[in-house]
Amino acid sequence: MKKTLPLIITFLAGFYMILAFFVPHRVVAVSAQEMQSWEIIIVAFTLVLGIGNLIQVHADKIHRQKSGWFYSLVLLVCLTVMMTIGLFWGINEGTVYYWLYDNVMAPLSAAMFSLLAFFIASAAYRAFRARNKEATLLLVAATIIMIGRIPLGNVIWHHVPWLGAKFPNALEGLTQWIMDIPNAAGQRGIKIGAALGAVSMALRMLLGIERSYLTTGGGN
Repeated sequence: MKKTLPLIITFLAGFYMILAFFVPHRVVAVSAQEMQSWEIIIVAFTLVLGIGNLIQVHADKIHRQKSGWFYSLVLLVCLTVMMTIGLFWGINEGTVYYWLYDNVMAPLSAAMFSLLAFFIASAAYRAFRARNKEATLLLVAATIIMIGRIPLGNVIWHHVPWLGAKFPNALEGLTQWIMDIPNAAGQRGIKIGAALGAVSMALRMLLGIERSYLTTGGGN
């Protein structure tokens, strides 16, 4: 029953939500809306389980003093402090929680995301090597976009006598064309592929083929 019952519930709930999308009947729509409300409650419980799992994993790491255990200690202390302040003093504007979020959490998040610039630069260096025709095309398009999107690129373009004078808006127009036509087409292809992957995964879960969510170890 630990596997069969969840599979049956998953199939019935998923099939009913699909049915509600195609059947515009009031009874079906109201019941589907009620099921979505239950989903919010279930998600709230999963948040509690996630916090419990986070505490368990990092507490074990601190107890065993594994590599980086001090960071786990900092995480648990910050988690406890923020939860305590938020529960007893609120999270509205003007509270201590709000001040900590704006002056501690937000700058730390900005610093963390700023590190992505170095990874992006490293990935761009590897991807923009003109080793074949496709890589060369990517290099040329990226160079045009980078030059056309910064003020310095437009200044350089307009100061080239035989380009800026005859074609003053050519760089801006070419940059916009690359963004609107080839780039948009590529993005649509990626989105279509991601949507098909999501649909196939949903069907696998509804039909009971994908069962990794039933076990903690990730096996079928």
